[in-house]
Amino acid sequence: MNRILLFITMIPVLAFSQEKEVLKYFKAKDNLVGVKNQKGEVIIPAQFKMYSDLKDGDLVEGETILFDGEKKGEKSQKNTWGYVYDRKGNFLYTPLLYDNGPDYFVEGLRRFVKNGKIGFADRNGKTVIEPKHDFVASFNYGYASFCDGCKRNDDDGYVKVPGEKWGMMNTKGETVQPLTKYSQNDVKIVGKYYPYPFQYNEKEKNILQFFEKQNKLLSDLYYVNQYNKIPEKEKKLFFEIVERPKENFPYYQINTYDYTKYDLGMLYRFKFLVSEDGKTFYAITAYNEKGVPFEEWLRKEIEEATKFQKEHPDNPNKFKNNQN
Repeated sequence: MNRILLFITMIPVLAFSQEKEVLKYFKAKDNLVGVKNQKGEVIIPAQFKMYSDLKDGDLVEGETILFDGEKKGEKSQKNTWGYVYDRKGNFLYTPLLYDNGPDYFVEGLRRFVKNGKIGFADRNGKTVIEPKHDFVASFNYGYASFCDGCKRNDDDGYVKVPGEKWGMMNTKGETVQPLTKYSQNDVKIVGKYYPYPFQYNEKEKNILQFFEKQNKLLSDLYYVNQYNKIPEKEKKLFFEIVERPKENFPYYQINTYDYTKYDLGMLYRFKFLVSEDGKTFYAITAYNEKGVPFEEWLRKEIEEATKFQKEHPDNPNKFKNNQN
């Protein structure tokens, strides 16, 4: 459960220039955890059992506070894990239980549970999609499948039951119908096609062009350690902006997808941040979304790919460094 501490904020350590009140976690004698401000005033009482290596006095980062564990004297909702508060101490929501902990932020949204229904909240704790479905998958390429009348099980999935109804939603929570006529730009999900979900202005197109110009290099880096030979046409990557600058998040986030338009890695693998002016590029390199300059990340990726290929000369997907 050590991963949970890393998800307390899920906000880039590149951080924000805005001044905000310093908050710190504190532990009571019974090891329950709460939050105080710099003056020592209690913002959130010590009433949470934590399952991470959080230390007394650790700083609260980000715009929301996630307590990774049970709340004293309160029985948690079914299929939830933890509690999320704002920096003023107001309760916001209970995250969906996923992968033995609170749900991740995927494409900028995290699932939460209210009255047995699943909704989505953004990084600032704002409800973006109201909870109204029995089960909703994480977003991928701008879409999330949902189910009404289905039943969750203990493996973060669902049990098929008679009468269940499935659908597809966009990031506004709107139900989207599959296409009867489609183009190669549209996305295929479970055998059905849905409209290409992204729209970009000129600045955003230029941001994506930065990655598209390096498509061959990046795809070779990603697939160099795959055991099976990948056809060249299937090595093409797709880059999409899944988050735009907002309050407390002055970045564009770019996710990378394979030729089927499926996310390469749900957490941070081949995900990038770009400054609000579109001029500075970073790569996300850790669970807490810590970012490093893109050039530094690329240099390290090339070094690791070269080393892997040297140690595994029979690897079927060759990497050729044409940067020099």
